[in-house]
Amino acid sequence: MDNNFKTIDEYISQYSDNIQIILQKIRQVIKESSPNSIEKISYQMPTFYFNENLVHFAAYKKHIGFYPTPSAIDAFKSELLPYKFAKGSIQFPIDKPIPYDLIKRIVEYRVEEVNKKNAK
Repeated sequence: MDNNFKTIDEYISQYSDNIQIILQKIRQVIKESSPNSIEKISYQMPTFYFNENLVHFAAYKKHIGFYPTPSAIDAFKSELLPYKFAKGSIQFPIDKPIPYDLIKRIVEYRVEEVNKKNAK
């Protein structure tokens, strides 16, 4: 696997079809939830940027990693209890339904957080 991706498309294309479908759906949810963000690769992961890194995501052998910052983890902690999570990361198991609605609400939270920070 090449680890020097320049675009999210390049990143996603390295995975099997079933993983590509999940990654494209997450990408679509993030785009719709943060229409003013831009796509980039940061830390060799798909990243959405809106005045700062908004969220990152990545595929692993058994889970999708989602990285929305520690503040978003705290804000959604009660809804994250079914998942493995840490200070700035959440693991969504590939063998279970991906909670796209939760991802959408977390991204919207991050957009609002960044807007408030930049309004000051």
